[in-house]
Parts: sequence; structure tokens; C-alpha cells
Amino acid sequence: MKNTRFSNYRQLLRFKKPILNPKKRRLSRAHTIYDLRDIAKRVTPQGPFDYTDGAADQEISLNRARRAFEDIEFHPHILRNVDDASLATTLLGRPVNLPVGIAPTGFTRMMNSAGERASSSVAQELGIPFALSTMGTTSIENVAQAAPHGSNWFQLYLWRDRDKSMQLISRAAAAGFDGLILTVDAQIAGARLRDVRNGLTVPPSLSTKTILNAIPRPAWWWNFLTKEPLTFASLDSWNGTVAELMNTMFDPTMTYEDLKWIRKVWNGKLLVKGVQRVDDAALAMKHGADAIWLSNHGGRQLDRAPVPFRLLPEVRKKLGKNAEIHLDTGIMHGADIIAALAAGADFTWIGRAYLYGLMAGGREGVEKTFSILQSQMVRTLKLLGVNSIQELEPSMVSFLNK
Repeated sequence: MKNTRFSNYRQLLRFKKPILNPKKRRLSRAHTIYDLRDIAKRVTPQGPFDYTDGAADQEISLNRARRAFEDIEFHPHILRNVDDASLATTLLGRPVNLPVGIAPTGFTRMMNSAGERASSSVAQELGIPFALSTMGTTSIENVAQAAPHGSNWFQLYLWRDRDKSMQLISRAAAAGFDGLILTVDAQIAGARLRDVRNGLTVPPSLSTKTILNAIPRPAWWWNFLTKEPLTFASLDSWNGTVAELMNTMFDPTMTYEDLKWIRKVWNGKLLVKGVQRVDDAALAMKHGADAIWLSNHGGRQLDRAPVPFRLLPEVRKKLGKNAEIHLDTGIMHGADIIAALAAGADFTWIGRAYLYGLMAGGREGVEKTFSILQSQMVRTLKLLGVNSIQELEPSMVSFLNK
């Protein structure tokens, strides 16, 4: 009798096989981007983690951007067949599999040595764009080698030395990059106080503080010290603080005349990133941009800057339905992406969200980031009662607090 009872219960019990690989084990427990952030914080030294996680001054811009996505209300349709939802869309006329790309991020290999090579390769496999920063830690040519069939984009900070800028533009063209992203909200470096307090340098310096911080994170340091030294997209080497490097690169004299010049010398697609006003959005399009990118640099430049998601409806109204509008800052969930598209964006980009995955697990962590976002996006689409990005409309989302 007892054996019969046990056999009845036994079929209800399922024992999970233990995951012996520590990286796979920790990634298997991540179900949200915030989970990846928690893992990244545990395994990454404070300096690199804070460089990714932090923003300017009091970090008000970043916190407002995240709150803006939380402070919305969806208005779903009911009784719709949503058996086969698709996330496919286009970016400036070219098909992409997901409505989100990997935004340009600086010092990426400092977060994990897999860096841009792994991230661009993942983007290629997913059929989404990858953007290499001027302050990236892998060369233009090496990204092209890592993702030869991917949609690679180069993000340009206009240098004081225009010849150096022209060299970068020429290298991106020669490497077959699809487009150029001109960043226009970085006349000087923002006050990134976490970096100042951490004394962050590039490469990281082995001070007493960093050594003590590294003790519980030996895997990161072993990885960093045994892999090839950091190389940069735009210069041979650097040995100083992050702010010093940024102020060396950024040109505070840049104007719309420079945008016109870049339009003349670059034959591919051109995005203008860092637009924060309706009138500037219109002017950027007038001066040659193929698309405008609403961004406050992830809250890393001017604190209390406009929240791109909040600005979006006004810009869409001004530019009309035919202009292409991209958006970033504050995206931590697939529903954030769907909300942005419903409110009028054509495409979105993530920076921190994928870097949390990179820190948490290298290439596999980046794959996990997009696995999480993809499932969240599909679920949100279906719960809204639509089967595709193209069916989204402004009536499906509203801001609770104007």
C-alpha cells in the first residue's frame, strides 16, 4: 500500500539536474534585466560596474527616464487572434528581426573582455544592429571581422582635429559599416560623480582600494589581466581618467555646419543621436540626418535633461509620420520597448541593459539579455491584442502623470 502511494507521488516530483558551470548557473536564475544587474554587481569590481550603472550629478535624468516607462498605462484590445506575434520591423528601410539594437558604449571590454567582439557577433546572429563607440575598446576593423555579415554602425564623437574624425569615417566606410551615428549632446564630459569618487582610470589602476575591491571578484581580474590589452576604436592607447579622455575627444565648437559637412563626406545612413528638443529634431532632419535619435545620453551628460520617452509624442507630431525616430534611455524591460513603439518611435537602442548581461556572463550574458527582452516583448504584444510591431498605435499607451 505504501509503495503504491509513493509511486503515485513520485511521478509528481521532478528533480532538476544541478548546473555545475557557475556562469550558466547564475544566468539560469536571471529572469529580468534587474536580475542581470544584481549578478553584474556581484561579479564586477566597483569602478567598471559604476561606470555602467551610474549617471551624471544626482542621476535625476536616469531615474526619471526609468520612472517614465513605469508610469504608463497600456490599453489592450480583446478578442484578437494573437497566435503568431512577430517582432520584425525595419531600420531605415532595412529589415531587422527585433525593434532594438545595441547602442554605442565606451570602454566595453573593461566590463568583460568579451566586449564588442561578442556583442557584435550576438547582434549579427539576432539580426539586429550593433553600434561601436568612438570610445569603444575594439577597433573598427576587428568588429567587422567579428561580425562580417552584421549590421554594424559607427558612433562618432567629432574630434577637435577634423582630420582624425575624417580618418575614423573613412575606416568605417572601408570596413563596410552600414551607418554613422553622430552624437551631439557631449560638448564636454558630464559630471559622472561615481567615476570621480572611484578614481576610475583607463585602464583600471591597481590602487589599494581596487585591490581590496577585487578580492571577492578574482574571476574578473584574472580575465582582465590575462586577456589582450585594451585597444580603442579611435586611438592607440590612453592612460588617464575617463573625464580627461572624453574632454580630449569632444569638440565644444561643433555646430550644424559640421553636421552638413559630415553629410557630405559620409555616403551611408546617418543618425543624429542626442536630440532633446522638438525644434532641434526638425533642424537635424533639415541638415541631412536620415533619422533622429532622442537621447539624453542615458542621463550621463546634463542632469535634469528631457526624458526621451516623454518628448517622443511632441517630436512625432512635429516631424510627421514619415520621419524615422529612434529612442534610448531608461529601457529595462521588453514592455518599455513596446510602449516606445506604440507612442511613436520607429526603433529603440539599449546600453546598460546589455552591459549588465555582458558583465554577468560575457557573450552568454548578452544572449540572455535579448532572450529576456524578446520574451517580454512578445508577451506584451500578445496581451495588447496585436500580432506585429506595425499594429501598435498611440491609443494603446498613455502617461499616468503628465
